[in-house]
Amino acid sequence: MSELVLHGYWRSGTSYRTRIALNIKGVAFRQEPVDLRQGVQKSESYLALNPQGLVPALETADGVLTQSSAIIEWLDERYPQPPLLPKTPAERAIVRAMALTVACDIHPLNNLRVLKYLRSEFAAEQESTDRWAETWIAQGFDALEAMIGLHGGLFACGDSLTTVDCHLVPQVYSAQRFNVDCARWPRLLAAAENAMAEEPVAAAHPDRQPDAD
Repeated sequence: MSELVLHGYWRSGTSYRTRIALNIKGVAFRQEPVDLRQGVQKSESYLALNPQGLVPALETADGVLTQSSAIIEWLDERYPQPPLLPKTPAERAIVRAMALTVACDIHPLNNLRVLKYLRSEFAAEQESTDRWAETWIAQGFDALEAMIGLHGGLFACGDSLTTVDCHLVPQVYSAQRFNVDCARWPRLLAAAENAMAEEPVAAAHPDRQPDAD
């Protein structure tokens, strides 16, 4: 198989979750930085890879893949071991629901392009954008805290790393950047910290990436 090339940004939550999945799978890949601050994601060359102009994009032998959650599912099918989804349909549905709580209901509302829009179109100050982000993070984390109480073990869903952890860890990182006190969600925080102690997850941390400030 040809080399995997991950186009992403060191501090992007979606790039972060994709790196976690790649590392858990033990798959070699090369990183091509896309500096969101410089608008590289809107360049002609990048839009040829990902017409949506978002990160990440993963070059594979199957073509260029986009949308981090879809990439993670592709990785799990292409490289089955270790699995990121449980064995039974019901368990897989639970894991997907928990992961999509982050991917669909939390992250999109506090990513860079939304915050920039709030600032440019509504003159939102930093305090206001932080409060906006915390509102949606808190609502999602409240739900995930309950879900982890029902389904969690060492990690967010059971005692093995799953796609939930791939999504949760970057969202906790983001929450802390917005000065959200995650101690109010003890089960969630413990699951994230346990995951972050695993080397494949730790190696994906933004500060350890080649394009990090």
